[in-house]
Amino acid sequence: MSNKDLQGKVPQPQMTSKDDESQFSIHGFLGLVSFSTILPLNIHSTIPEMAKFTFIWPIIGAFIGIIVGGFGWLLMYPLHLSQLLSAALIYSLAISFTGFHHLDGLVDFGDGLMAHGDPKRKIEIMRDKRIGTGGLALLLIVSMVTVTSITSLSAVYILPAVFVSEVAAKLSLVTCATFSQPLKDGTGQYFINNMDWKLLTGSVALCIILGLLGFNYLGVTGSYTGVIGILGGLVSGLLMILITRRNFKWTNGDILGASNEMGRMLSLLFIVIFISWSV
Repeated sequence: MSNKDLQGKVPQPQMTSKDDESQFSIHGFLGLVSFSTILPLNIHSTIPEMAKFTFIWPIIGAFIGIIVGGFGWLLMYPLHLSQLLSAALIYSLAISFTGFHHLDGLVDFGDGLMAHGDPKRKIEIMRDKRIGTGGLALLLIVSMVTVTSITSLSAVYILPAVFVSEVAAKLSLVTCATFSQPLKDGTGQYFINNMDWKLLTGSVALCIILGLLGFNYLGVTGSYTGVIGILGGLVSGLLMILITRRNFKWTNGDILGASNEMGRMLSLLFIVIFISWSV
């Protein structure tokens, strides 16, 4: 989730009064849905309105997971496409359905991570519009691991695994936001300031329920596979915090977006490893 993408899609925070910001607004939730997907909802909401719903972002992830996972099921059952081609198309839909916003943050994060200097210098590099070797390398790594993880799954696991991975991706983002120090001049600060450990606890509980439902409802595997996938998202968020504090000190929208992509990857990787151990 890059700052420039977010700034271009919604009105800026100064347009909202304090009275408006103090209350939850359905426009805020729909605005978050609009930002998180390419759906033409034509909803205009401010960043503070959207940020009020940060803790239930995994619900939007579940919606994305149903769309992308259902697409994967169609590719592998009625169309009978190969595992590798299906995996590539599934991943392509996952990143394009979200408007490439989080992927842009991943590339910027990679550039900043590979830069030399103090946190201030690394943030400057991360905000640079040019794409460097670090960003391309991280994009390649995350893309390859994600696609090969999907390829490693049997067709029967595709729908629940993709569903859980999208929920876990949003949990990774929310976890990263909870324990981050916000960059004061970035739009990511509004999402960070609207999270605390109590809200995170609720988000984790919600994700565990979704993880259990994702696999057990379809009856394709053991009770804990979905939970393991959710754990991957939680671990991803915690790792992103450690990496960010060491390299950048502060967190902005790019880092939150990168945590989404890392969360999806680790969730799928955890699921693949758990299933292989269970066989």
